[in-house]
Amino acid sequence: MSQVLQPPPPAATASPAPDAPPAETPAQLAARYGLSVSGARPSLSEYGRQLWARRHFIRAFATAKLTAQYSQAKLGQLWQVANPLLNAAVYFLIFGILLGTKRGVPDYVPFLVTGVFVWTFTQSSIMAGTRAISGNLGLVRALHFPRAALPVSFALQQLQQLLFSMCALVVILLAFGVPPAASWLLAVPALVLQFCFNAGVAMVMARWGARTPDIAQLMPFVLRTWMYVSGVMWSIDHVTRDRDLPHLVLLALRCNPAAVYIDLMRFALIDSFHASGLPPHVWALATGWALLAGVGGFVYFWKAEETYGRG
Repeated sequence: MSQVLQPPPPAATASPAPDAPPAETPAQLAARYGLSVSGARPSLSEYGRQLWARRHFIRAFATAKLTAQYSQAKLGQLWQVANPLLNAAVYFLIFGILLGTKRGVPDYVPFLVTGVFVWTFTQSSIMAGTRAISGNLGLVRALHFPRAALPVSFALQQLQQLLFSMCALVVILLAFGVPPAASWLLAVPALVLQFCFNAGVAMVMARWGARTPDIAQLMPFVLRTWMYVSGVMWSIDHVTRDRDLPHLVLLALRCNPAAVYIDLMRFALIDSFHASGLPPHVWALATGWALLAGVGGFVYFWKAEETYGRG
């Protein structure tokens, strides 16, 4: 007689008691015990507070970078002044003498040196900002801090270097007969506005450079082109006066942010550089560029906070 094997009866499962509370989701458990996602992006206001709380780190990091920059050179920190002065000497030889851009420009040497120093501040801030994340991945991955501290600290480093250069600029101004004046105080708000602009652009470039490191190889060509149209070595007002250029071209040259900050510094320091050489509403223009780049760059950088150092 054959025996039919029957499958075993299914195991009885305990049904939850009707009064039992529902099981908590992982998100509810995390909230209950105060857990959060590692590296999660905070709100914009909280991010700003975190960045302000790290202001001492930003200043110390910028100072350390500035001190270490020429630590291996025999002349040491003298290169902070020598580098822009040598650039100014080369530009004076090529543009001032060979190309004759000094004709019609009074106090051309102070005019040129001021332009070179102020432009170097913007150029170096942007270049350093491009590598702020990609060049400090070890720091970014090891420590938790608002990543905007890095491009801001590099812009502050370049401001500190400019202040060293300004000492040499004052000597040059006095040597070429430019007397001290109350207008020299205007250099302070001009530098504050330029720093906000430089820091904002540095944050934009830091985000781009973190995603595409090859941008750091392209930027020297972009910045060199920008320098040539910013009136560093020549007077925009003198060169464009007798040329029939389209209005949009003239407007772009005069409203160029680099040219605006250079002109403001020349107006503050050089007695022969009159207000007629400035674009209309120059202070409003300088403030607008600083707010647009500073605030816009900060928000743009914050939006990618979770991605820095990953991948």
